[in-house]
Amino acid sequence: MELYSYYRSTSSYRVRIALALKGLEYQAVAVNLLKGEQRDPGYLAMNPQGRVPALRTEQGQLLLQSPAIIEYLEELQPQPALLPSDPLERARVRAVAAIIGCDIHPLHNVSVLNRLREAGQDEVQVNAWIGHWIAQGLAAVEQLIGEQGFCFGASPGLADLYLIPQVYAAERFNIDLAGYPRIRRVAALAAQHPAFSIAHPARQADAPAQ
Repeated sequence: MELYSYYRSTSSYRVRIALALKGLEYQAVAVNLLKGEQRDPGYLAMNPQGRVPALRTEQGQLLLQSPAIIEYLEELQPQPALLPSDPLERARVRAVAAIIGCDIHPLHNVSVLNRLREAGQDEVQVNAWIGHWIAQGLAAVEQLIGEQGFCFGASPGLADLYLIPQVYAAERFNIDLAGYPRIRRVAALAAQHPAFSIAHPARQADAPAQ
């Protein structure tokens, strides 16, 4: 498989965690968003949306959008499972993932931030926008996840795949996480887990040298 990604993209990050948890091998293909490589004609011909991640399967099919890619990986390699077996618990896990993937992350996506700048917002206003939506979303997540272990138990699952990249983004934007003890607990556990470590942006080949 080939994963088209950008080291700092949180949606690419969550797919890398899923691949690592599943023990699936892949080749990373870097798409530099800052250089606009996502708008290159060759990439657009392959991926009309011009975003990352994209996953080319072993059969040569291209999959777009991290939720669909992660669902594909879950069906391709059911163990370890990213979702609990109970339908109600599955819905609760999916809800946390959706809060992050649908309500937090899109509002600080680089395309949204650039649109705000084009509309005349200065960096102070842009940063206030980012801080507001991340803080509001994480406050809800803090109340919905469990008090022990990862988000919903002793093993990482779908909600953790979404939460850890969002924590990375919050720290990058200098959001204070002191008021989120459950989230910080999960982040501390993930920092010790090999799948999360290998998927971290700093570990990617296209990350700038430290």
